[in-house]
Amino acid sequence: MSQGTYVEPSYERDTRYITDRIAEGGEWPVEPGRYRLVVARACPWAHRSIIVRRLLGLEDAISMGICGPTHDEDSWTFDLDPGHLDPVLQIPRLKDAYEARQPGYPRGITVPAIVEVASGKVVTNDFPQITLDLSTQWREHHRAGAPDLYPEPLRDEMDQVMRRIYTEVNNGVYRCGFAGTQEAYDAAYDRLFTALDWLEERLADRRFLMGETITEADVRLFTTLVRFDAVYHGHFKCNRSKLSEMPVLWAYARDLFQTPGFGDTTDFAHIKAHYYAVHLDINPTGVIPKGPDLAGWLSEHGRERLGGSPFGDGTPPGPVAPAETVPEDHQP
Repeated sequence: MSQGTYVEPSYERDTRYITDRIAEGGEWPVEPGRYRLVVARACPWAHRSIIVRRLLGLEDAISMGICGPTHDEDSWTFDLDPGHLDPVLQIPRLKDAYEARQPGYPRGITVPAIVEVASGKVVTNDFPQITLDLSTQWREHHRAGAPDLYPEPLRDEMDQVMRRIYTEVNNGVYRCGFAGTQEAYDAAYDRLFTALDWLEERLADRRFLMGETITEADVRLFTTLVRFDAVYHGHFKCNRSKLSEMPVLWAYARDLFQTPGFGDTTDFAHIKAHYYAVHLDINPTGVIPKGPDLAGWLSEHGRERLGGSPFGDGTPPGPVAPAETVPEDHQP
């Protein structure tokens, strides 16, 4: 997620990323301890990588630096850490790692980013590819019982599903929120809720997007759904229905939230602080709402009746590492 003020009539995301990959045989080989994943819990694109890293058990192979929920025009910052320095990279701003890779880096300073620890250089910020590579290139370092989040037999259909989720839902809420004209907003709103209705129908008779177990597709949808009522419904004017008023998607989202790796990586305080305090063009006062009530996230979802289980024949990840635990008062 990048910073800035969006004033175009119809919002267009800048998708010019550093597209290098960490892969065997390439310039950046798979090597435990060599890289650091830099994230912000507020950001849905970064949240994907946090979830996938945890589901696959890659904590010991790839360390994680966590930026604070707010940033200035210049960069995400490490204001949660002692001295406001990332304890491994020893930098105060993520921009420093981008500048190490390319002096005068001309585009947005985005998370997630993977940084080579020794050189301090950003290797990639190509968020859709980062999570797929964690699944496919780092297999040797996955925990025992880790799920296959990108199973080969499902990839063709999965890629189509994920493409529609990205264009219509993940990015669709932003098109609503940053629309500069009534016409652009109306079109974005209609596209978003057409897609959400499609997902309600798709998930009515299957527990997860691709069937009986979780995949990357579920991760990608979850990070938008979990922010919907807290941010997108009001702040981005996606207000035809709350998530909690869409029965199938609400039950599906709660099923995922209560699955290790999903809810335990979600920080509602950071999410609200980011959107309401940083997007001052939309929320000029910077006031952060106290609601909504989060207790419903822990209520019974009833999705077990559809069969399947999140990890299939595998196992859930263990407890969250103490240094990466979301504060209790930031969760339901």
